[in-house]
Amino acid sequence: MSSGRRHTEPVDVHLILRREGVGGSEVLMSRRAGRVYAAGLWHLPSGHLDGPHEDVVTALIREAREETGVLIAADDVRAALTVHHRGPGGHARIGMFFEVRRWAGEPGVREPEVCDAMTWAPLDALPAPVVAYCHAGLTAYRAGARLALHFQEPGDTIAHDPATDRLVVVPSRFDSAADGPNHPLTEAR
Repeated sequence: MSSGRRHTEPVDVHLILRREGVGGSEVLMSRRAGRVYAAGLWHLPSGHLDGPHEDVVTALIREAREETGVLIAADDVRAALTVHHRGPGGHARIGMFFEVRRWAGEPGVREPEVCDAMTWAPLDALPAPVVAYCHAGLTAYRAGARLALHFQEPGDTIAHDPATDRLVVVPSRFDSAADGPNHPLTEAR
C-alpha cells in the first residue's frame, strides 16, 4: 500500500579526473578517513548536492575544488555514467559520474579530516581496498556504459569483493549487442 509520499534518493557526484600516465590512463583516487562512511577505503573524489539550488555540474566543480584543490571549468565536464546504487544497509542513491581531462592546479588533500591520501591510479588497476560502489562505477565506465545498477545485499562488504560483485550494466540504445532483428530500435534507424 502506498503512503502517498514519493520515493526520493540522494544524488551524489563522482569526479573521474583522468590523465594519461606512462602506463596508460590514470584516475585520481582519495582515501577516506576520519568519522566518515567507508573510512580507510579508496574512492573517487565525490560529494552530495548542497540543496535544490545546486545542479550536478556545479556540485562536481565545487566538490573538486574543496576536496582536491583543482579548478574545473564547466565546459570541461563530461557526463560519463549514472549508477543506481543500494548499499548493504539498504539505502539507495543515484550517482552521477563525470569525466574531466582538463583542469588547473595540482590535486592534493584539502580536507584531511575526511581524506588522508590521494594517488593517481591506473584505470585498470585500482588501489585496494576500494569502495564497491566506486569500483562498480569505474568498471562500468571502462566498459563504455551509460547506466549501471549496483544493488548490494545485506551482508555484502562496503569494500569491493569480486565474490559479491553486484554490477549490472544496462545496455544503451546505441550498444551493438542490443541491436538485432527483434530489437524495437532496429526499425527506427
